[in-house]
Amino acid sequence: MKAVKAAWDKAPAGPKKDAALTHYQAAEKAQTAKNDADCLKSLDAAKQALA
Repeated sequence: MKAVKAAWDKAPAGPKKDAALTHYQAAEKAQTAKNDADCLKSLDAAKQALA
């Protein structure tokens, strides 16, 4: 989570950063719900959005 958040923080503003934020927030919710599979899936999607 920290690595994805750090990458998001460094990314320039724009649609990619907005999409990554949506996925990151979903990952936070999944982590809170103790759903590791969905958390990892959302983190991967966030990384892809920033790429």
